Amino acid sequence: MAKTGTTSQGLREAIERSGYYPALVADAVEAAVGREAVASYLVHQETTFDSNEVRRHATVLVLTGTRFIVSHTDEQSADSTAPAPYATTSTESVKLDRISSVVLSRVVSNPQSYKPGTLPREVVLTIGWGAVSRIDMEPANCGDPNCEADHGYTGSTTADDLSLRISEAGDGPETVRRTLEFAQALSEATAVAGT
Repeated sequence: MAKTGTTSQGLREAIERSGYYPALVADAVEAAVGREAVASYLVHQETTFDSNEVRRHATVLVLTGTRFIVSHTDEQSADSTAPAPYATTSTESVKLDRISSVVLSRVVSNPQSYKPGTLPREVVLTIGWGAVSRIDMEPANCGDPNCEADHGYTGSTTADDLSLRISEAGDGPETVRRTLEFAQALSEATAVAGT
């Protein structure tokens, strides 16, 4: 379930509707936002199954006039180090001019009959600001099929700080639409911040 909007009150209501430790999530997000006005936000809850356990994860993305804020909250089961279940929440605040990429991948059904404005069946929002990078390496070659020389390695580095997958089947069409709106607002804000 994801929600997006443009007010602090709307953000609070979306967190409460998600039903995932709303007091804890809201407290962490509101502390990170501080007194800044909320320009846009996205609240996404994901449930995963791990062996015999159900685990929940909440991601809250907030756009203000100067920052992009990301919050993650995870629940943990009781174990030998903690006798009771617990949750971990973290927030990161990134200045808009540090965001290096906003990538929105769209998956559409029947592309031959696509009409502008039709919602994709799935979107993947990837945001990079340089905190995490992925390096893909492979052996280099010179193009000569008979060459046996060692040409070392070649590769590429990709910023991969945050990636959210939202699908119409799993999250609903409204959630896909809201993710598109947040991605557009963030893209526009980073374009202005970079000038």
